[in-house]
Amino acid sequence: MKKISFVVISFGLLIFASCNSNNNNKVAMQDEKPQVKLAKVEGRDIPQTETYSGTVESDIKNNISPNMQVRIKKIYFDVGDYVRRGQVVVALDESSQQQMKLQIQSQITQTKSQLAQMQNQQAEFNRTAELYKIGGASKSEYDAAQTQLTVQQNAVAAQENQLKVLQTQLAQLNQNTNLTSPISGVVTARNYDDGDMYNGTPVLTVEQLNPVKLVINISESHFKDVKIGMPVSVNLDAYKDETFSGKVSTIYPTIDQNTHTFSVEVTISNGQNKVRPGMFGRASIDFGTAYRVIVPDAALVKQVGAGDRYVYVYKNGKVTYSKVEIGQHIGNDYEIISGVNPDDQIVIAGMSRLSNGKEVEVVK
Repeated sequence: MKKISFVVISFGLLIFASCNSNNNNKVAMQDEKPQVKLAKVEGRDIPQTETYSGTVESDIKNNISPNMQVRIKKIYFDVGDYVRRGQVVVALDESSQQQMKLQIQSQITQTKSQLAQMQNQQAEFNRTAELYKIGGASKSEYDAAQTQLTVQQNAVAAQENQLKVLQTQLAQLNQNTNLTSPISGVVTARNYDDGDMYNGTPVLTVEQLNPVKLVINISESHFKDVKIGMPVSVNLDAYKDETFSGKVSTIYPTIDQNTHTFSVEVTISNGQNKVRPGMFGRASIDFGTAYRVIVPDAALVKQVGAGDRYVYVYKNGKVTYSKVEIGQHIGNDYEIISGVNPDDQIVIAGMSRLSNGKEVEVVK
C-alpha cells in the first residue's frame, strides 16, 4: 500500500512539473517579440498605361428587309460576299407590282375620260357666257353652267391626285422589290432561301469592316483624361504578335452608377480586313506618368474573406496594420496608390505572428 501511494504522489508531481513547464514556455513565447524583416518604401514616376478588354464590332451594321410581308424571289449574295453601296442584293416577288401597274393604267384611262368631260363642260360654259353677255341666256343658266364646270374641274383634280398616289406606291414597290445595300461591306448573315416568305427577320445583314471599333469601359477616375483622337494600342488574341493602331472616336457622356465606368469607342483602321467583328481584343491607353510608391509582393497581406490588401508599417518598435490601394503589378512589386508613404518602413517577412500595434524585433 505504501508503494502504491508513493507512485501516485510521484506521478502527480511529474504532471504538475510538466504543466508548470508548459505554462512557463507559453509565457516565454508571449513575452518574446516576433522577429521581422523590413524594407524601405521608395517612390518613383510610374507609366500610367491602362489596359481594357472588349469585343470588336463593325463600325456600321445594316439589316436589309422589305417593309411588308412578301415572298422572296432571289437573294444574290451569301455570307462572306462583299457588296457595294447601292448594289441590288435581294429581289422580291413582283405580283403586287404588276397589279399596281394595271391599277395605274386604269386610273390613267379614267383621268383622260374625266379630262375630256371637263373640256366639253368648259366649251359649254364659254358658249353660255357669250350668250349671257348679249342677253341670249339667263342668269340662272349662266350660274348652272359655271357650277357644272367647277364640278368637272374638281373631278379631274381628284383623278389626277389618285393617279399620283398610285404612281408613288408603284415607285415604293419598285424600290421594295429590288432591295439595295446602303453601305459597302461584307454579308455576315443570310436568313432565307429563294422562295421563302419574309416573316420579319432581316433577309441579309451587311457590316462595314473598315474601320471597325472596340467598345471599352474605363474607370470614372479617368473621365477627364480621355480625349477624342487619343491614340490606343490594340492587341487581339487572333494576332498575338501584332499590335494594331486605334484612336478614341466616341466618349459616352454618362457614368454607369453601378460600375462607375464610362464607355469609349476605339476606332481601328482595317484596310486589309484582318480584324473581324467578334474578335476579343485588349486596348491599352497611355495616361502619362504618376509618382507612386512601390512595395514588394511579399509585403502585401490579403484580408481573409475580402479583397482588401494591407501592409504592416514599422515605427518606433511597433507595426501598424495599414490598408492600401494597389495599382499595377510591376515585376515582383506592386504600385501603391494610397495607404503607404515614401520612406515608410514595411514588413516583408515574419507577418504570421503580427497584429496591429504589436511590438517586434527587427532582424537583418
